[in-house]
Amino acid sequence: MTSNPEWDETFDVVVVGSGGGGMTAAWTAARAGASVLLVEAGGAYGGTTAYSGGGIWFPGNTVLRAAGHDDADEARDYFHAVVGDRTPRTLQDTFLATGPALVDRLLEDDAFAFEPFAWPDYFGSVPGAAVERQIRALPLDPAELGPLAEQLRPPLKVDRAGAAPADTLIGGQALIGRFLLALGRLDTAELRLDAACTELVVEDGRVVGLVAGERRVRATRGVVLASGGFEHNAAMREQHGVPGAVSGAMGPASNRGLAIQAGIDIGAATDLMDQAWWAPGIAHPDGTTSFSLWFTGGIFVDADGERFVNESLPYDRLGRDVIDAQRSGRVGERYWMVHDDRDGALPPVRSTTLPLAPAEEYVAAGLWHTADTVAELAAAIGVPADALEATVARFNEHAAAGHDPDFGRGDEPYDRSFAGGGSPLVPIEKGPFHAVAFGLSDLGTKGGLVTDEHARVLRPDGTVIAGLYAAGNSMAAVTGTTYPGGGNPIAASMVFGHLAVLDALGSGASR
Repeated sequence: MTSNPEWDETFDVVVVGSGGGGMTAAWTAARAGASVLLVEAGGAYGGTTAYSGGGIWFPGNTVLRAAGHDDADEARDYFHAVVGDRTPRTLQDTFLATGPALVDRLLEDDAFAFEPFAWPDYFGSVPGAAVERQIRALPLDPAELGPLAEQLRPPLKVDRAGAAPADTLIGGQALIGRFLLALGRLDTAELRLDAACTELVVEDGRVVGLVAGERRVRATRGVVLASGGFEHNAAMREQHGVPGAVSGAMGPASNRGLAIQAGIDIGAATDLMDQAWWAPGIAHPDGTTSFSLWFTGGIFVDADGERFVNESLPYDRLGRDVIDAQRSGRVGERYWMVHDDRDGALPPVRSTTLPLAPAEEYVAAGLWHTADTVAELAAAIGVPADALEATVARFNEHAAAGHDPDFGRGDEPYDRSFAGGGSPLVPIEKGPFHAVAFGLSDLGTKGGLVTDEHARVLRPDGTVIAGLYAAGNSMAAVTGTTYPGGGNPIAASMVFGHLAVLDALGSGASR
């Protein structure tokens, strides 16, 4: 903490982070005519949002209503039932109420255009669950961004694996691209890369600026921290007991929690610091695991050769079941997906996020095994042969009956979403038989600074740290320990980034 520094520059608002929350905060400030500086720790704009599918969970918004989906009341009941009392009800209600209004504001700017995006909620048996509560930005031609297109963080498979970029921006790329398009037209907005926030400056109990890169920047109205989580900071993960490892983190490498730590250093309260947005991850020869979904077959087995989970669960719920199994000793760092040869030796996984390496590399690393019989496969992966044979036989009986009484696979809409609405129970009967190693992955940590419903950061005693706000994965998630539906993280990040600036500029409800 530094007092009375010599300022290098001054803005009304300084935003840290360039994902959905940071971009929304900067756009809100600039649209109001305030001077705003957005600083990004990495070398490209977009944060984890740019890696994502770009879904935004805003039930009852204008775009959904126009398509005949107006179930805001049911969505509120569903959200409350899933999240429970783990986070303040006022925080939850503010999120739910602000989303539709934010969409209306964005649509006043012709840089934005959205469409409905059908994707089932993640707790399909909870009353009020639905399959159409998301919107996403319409595709965008990168040529419209001009030079800014080169500064947009590319998709994960391009950024990490060198895949060829697409000709059109879609999903999270399109959302961030549209924010860049909008901000490029606003004279009071300035964006800056390679400028990590390492320190907050406090005077008389109020945050008045920060150190970003090598510059001391004054913020006369407020600082908004929206720089993601700390999934790529091994020391912070260990300190706070976050399961998994950096090797399974899907967020950008710049997500090291520096801004969160800067808030902690000046006395901010934190919550949910042991939490993340979890997922199963296929294991790669380089030691990493990558977020995987869209399973068209296979079962997961533990060290005893028995199933331990509904393999078609939404990824966060599945990841949490994996963590529970790891804590109980049923599985270790790795566990196995067993499948048959109906589609060949490749895993029945349509989305591994990152491209697969050549198959022989997985075999050489001991991550993929093939055998003529289930018993021989069991020996290869070190589980009891009789148990694995019994597990496969029982699962095949369930597949034939079209019902899984053990784990309920196929009972909820999400379970069936990758099976064309049909049963996801695919028998394991055509040899040779295969086993694929999986581990734990995450889409980012979700613990951070505690805020009120205006996104103002709080101290442990509940008092407000004046001038400091948080949103996105820098903020303790409004969803608590759950993931109610796809698009929740981006939506909440945008809402609280927006509310932070409204409060900082004096137009929020707390003023």
